[in-house]
Amino acid sequence: MLYQYILKPLLFLMSPEKAHYWVADSLRFLMKIPGVKSLVRSWYQVEDPRLSRTVFGIQFPNPVGLAAGFDKNASMVDELANLGFGFIEVGTVTPKPQDGNPKPRLFRLPADHALINRMGFNNEGLEAMKARLQRRTSKVIIGGNLGKNKLTPNELAEEDYCLGFEALFDVVDYFVVNVSSPNTPNLRDLQEKEPLKKLLSRLQDLNAAKSIPKPILLKIAPDLTNEQLDDVLEIVQETHLAGIIATNTTLSREGLSSIESLKQEAGGLSGKPLTQRSTEVIAYLHQHSDGKIPIIGVGGIHSAEDALDKLKAGASLVQVYTGFIYEGPGLIKEINQRIIHSGL
Repeated sequence: MLYQYILKPLLFLMSPEKAHYWVADSLRFLMKIPGVKSLVRSWYQVEDPRLSRTVFGIQFPNPVGLAAGFDKNASMVDELANLGFGFIEVGTVTPKPQDGNPKPRLFRLPADHALINRMGFNNEGLEAMKARLQRRTSKVIIGGNLGKNKLTPNELAEEDYCLGFEALFDVVDYFVVNVSSPNTPNLRDLQEKEPLKKLLSRLQDLNAAKSIPKPILLKIAPDLTNEQLDDVLEIVQETHLAGIIATNTTLSREGLSSIESLKQEAGGLSGKPLTQRSTEVIAYLHQHSDGKIPIIGVGGIHSAEDALDKLKAGASLVQVYTGFIYEGPGLIKEINQRIIHSGL
């Protein structure tokens, strides 16, 4: 109630990117006030053994995570951990710091409960992220979402992903290979069968050389055809990847109610318009892998029902991002409570 009727209207008066940084600064400030951390935990955390999930060898206290993109630099992991998330994915991070695309690059579509972003992997680089994760105090499960620098040509992309893997190996619990963002030129070309197989095989070779390998997942776009999804399944099985994250943002603008100028903004669309398609992709992957490949479901989760639909379609875990912005932190608690009551 506090978020929907007071905080959200105030935040929506600011530009989306300014609002994001204001929230980050406010969270960091508030959590330093004695007693606030405990109070926030009592409001939002749901602790129940029925929520526990063991997926790709990791025990998650609950199946609701924060998707990559919200905490690009791992600058508020400890603060976000108090809001009830079962895990937090940081990044997308690139080897070298980069500014991303020119502003404005993030747009709200309130009529559609959606966002369009063309951020372009703006981040402070691997070394800054690693240093922060080494200093963190919370024990929340962390995923590291890896990308390539904009100026790195695709034929050298493997090197960027390998640098990310080696740098963060000791400070994250699992890795995500992001080749599905629409906002880095030609990045999605790496989703094609041969370059993708080569990249993932190289990372798995590095992983196999470790004394205790970490799970590596692949994040895919919702715009892939069934034939391309079949290729993804084949590659994931051949390279023995730990799982798939379905899905990233979409280039589609189908069925939007927002004004034409907003619909025409370049970038990836997230939020409610993606709900059905991402669930369809999850169901397809689950059915065509005979349920053998763990899936993290993300895309258009704005209610507990949306999350349950993804779990029923075959997801083992779910992540929120745009729904978190529109619905507030109460969404995490709502989803976890519904999971308990549904018996899923």
